[in-house]
Amino acid sequence: EVILNAYAEWGPECIHHFRGMFAFAIWDRARRCVFLARDRLGIKPLYFYKTVGYFVFSSEVRALLASGLVPRRLDRVALSQYLTYQSVPAPRTLIDGVHALPPGCWLQVEAEGHVKEHRYWDLLHDASADGSSDAHARVAELLQQSIALHQVSDVPVAAFLSGGIDSSAVVGLMAAVGGVPRTFSIGFTDLAYDETVHARTIAERFGAEHTEVKLREDELLERLPTAVGAMDQPTGDGVNTYIVAGSVRRAGIKVALSGLGGDELFAGYPSFRRLRRASRMLRVWGRTPRALRRLAAAGVRTIGGSSVHASKIAALVASDGRLAELYAPLRQVLAPAQVRALLTTEWREMSMAADPYVPLLDDAFTQHADSDRFLSRVSYAEARTYMHDVLLRDTDQMSMAHALEVRVPLLDHVLVEYVLGLPDVEKTPNGTPKRLLVESLGGLLPESVVRRPKQGFQLPFEPWMRGRLRAYCEERLAPDRLGGRGILRPDRLQQLWKSFVDGKPGVSWSRLWVLVVLEDWLERNMHA
Repeated sequence: EVILNAYAEWGPECIHHFRGMFAFAIWDRARRCVFLARDRLGIKPLYFYKTVGYFVFSSEVRALLASGLVPRRLDRVALSQYLTYQSVPAPRTLIDGVHALPPGCWLQVEAEGHVKEHRYWDLLHDASADGSSDAHARVAELLQQSIALHQVSDVPVAAFLSGGIDSSAVVGLMAAVGGVPRTFSIGFTDLAYDETVHARTIAERFGAEHTEVKLREDELLERLPTAVGAMDQPTGDGVNTYIVAGSVRRAGIKVALSGLGGDELFAGYPSFRRLRRASRMLRVWGRTPRALRRLAAAGVRTIGGSSVHASKIAALVASDGRLAELYAPLRQVLAPAQVRALLTTEWREMSMAADPYVPLLDDAFTQHADSDRFLSRVSYAEARTYMHDVLLRDTDQMSMAHALEVRVPLLDHVLVEYVLGLPDVEKTPNGTPKRLLVESLGGLLPESVVRRPKQGFQLPFEPWMRGRLRAYCEERLAPDRLGGRGILRPDRLQQLWKSFVDGKPGVSWSRLWVLVVLEDWLERNMHA
């Protein structure tokens, strides 16, 4: 109702009045066009397919397939990119011709077939510190504002609580703006990894109504095939989100806040430190003649083989110091050389293409080369790649599989614009993780949370895949399943699996898991 009236009043300019997550389509009878739009950070998904005579769109790729209007034909380039990055980089999807509307964009489709795409917001271009003299006070104000807005709901709003900085900050701010937070943490009865004790400490500190959901290993393994089946697009991640979201929804909760975005916005990932260090080192090396750099990189590949580690070092050696070239290899699960070795000759010739992230990041970094905002450029890289193509996509598809709405207050665009507009001096850790966030909260978080080594919610896939999940994986990688589709070489596939099972160095579980998930997705989606 609000969106329709806003569009009636302002037309496409209505987007600039919206704050939050959205993806919608409006049929404009007067202009005889469909107007589609997506929120600034790409929190909610929107896919479309256009051909002669019709235009179809949906929040899910599988809904487009179910329409019968979209051919079940694989995008070969997207498949090779999926193998490289454990997800398909937008705007491509695994289905040929189906594209994601980029974040911060709207699309207008006229009845005659003309299509116009427009970017109404840009993560770096619109970043501005708005002249506030006290960055800590302004960030604190924007955080409280965002938390208050994200709690507006006609049903109770809960929060995921892991005990880390981001989720603890969200819960602390919920308490600060009024009310008793309701929090959920997930623990495991028979696994070494369990963060519930840290979450309990935070819940007690802020007087939260806290629920701990304890799961047995048997329960996790039993739910895993269903989790994989919930993927609208395949991903090497996401199962953990499915497990957490399901547990929260079964407790009767319909809306939950997440701390997603804190690492990207407040320089929490190791990539921020690594890229700054590498960039400084390569300023001199980048002046070396290109031919010599390529020769040195070839030497690294000869010595290190086709491993991801060797590929990353070779990329650094070959680089001229541009941030786009440095960043892309950091997020690769399989090195391009490994992908080429896995693909059959036919698929290799038709699917290999230039890295999709390098030109995307290059354009942004060329336009915004401020020397005092290096960390903001890394934030942009993280937000437009891994956060958008893995974290946000997984959070949406896995939570909505349980009809749970997950909101991300740390990605409020007003907060994002301000923080990315700040110079590095305000965000450099100096011994304190996510210093700007922590100091802006003014002692809200205990030192035990701030100083605790960063952990992530990870399921023990490596021992599972060598043990209780081994048959599940081998069945999907078999010559009559994934190995028999003509996409991947069955001999290389079995060789890679054996290397993993035998525990050979450099063959991590994630490189096999993306293949297992791919076969499951192909089985469900490539047959009418």
